[in-house]
Amino acid sequence: MSHDQMTRAEREDLQRLIRQREKVMKSGAKQRSAELLADFENQMGQAYSFDQDEVWKKATEAAEREVAKAKKAVAARCLELGIPERFSPGLGLSWWSRHENACKERRAELRKMATTKIEAIERKAITEIEMNCLGAQEQLALAGVTSDAARGFIERLPSIETLMPRLSFAELAGEADPPIAEQLVSSNALRQRKFRERQAALRKRDVTLPATEHNADDESDDESS
Repeated sequence: MSHDQMTRAEREDLQRLIRQREKVMKSGAKQRSAELLADFENQMGQAYSFDQDEVWKKATEAAEREVAKAKKAVAARCLELGIPERFSPGLGLSWWSRHENACKERRAELRKMATTKIEAIERKAITEIEMNCLGAQEQLALAGVTSDAARGFIERLPSIETLMPRLSFAELAGEADPPIAEQLVSSNALRQRKFRERQAALRKRDVTLPATEHNADDESDDESS
């Protein structure tokens, strides 16, 4: 036996390893989803203080100085107008540590969006894990078969692209025969539609419909009356 050819025992060991790896990777994908959601929750709940960044701090201090000047001007004008201090208008400066994420309803919306996105990421990851493990198992199987018939059987297995071909806009738009939209209609409704079309065509040629056609008897009576 060639040193480059795997033994049956080696292939069996690798098969078990691949199956175990697939199982662990799928569990890891679920764990990763939980971590991603927790990380998103942490980002969404984050609050920022004005003094945790040097630029924010300087901007806030500069704004406070200008607000102080404006407050003095407003107070002086109130004095001129005879407005008592306890009734006088005023202004101030506020720092918002959060914005949209401060709203409970908005956080619920964002959480739902994140959950949906993470679920899609997990499904894609699991599919890729299964495809990769299947590819490895196919390589092991090919390494163990010797006949052309066996190799041909494996090579003829359809791919996912073959099983799920790309959509045709022309077919979906109605150029298929019958159109895709018509194929989605119930069989009874489809038969009735076909019958009405045949009835209209026959009337144009002054041909009487056979008595066996019963779905449009009532319609015919209504039209003749």
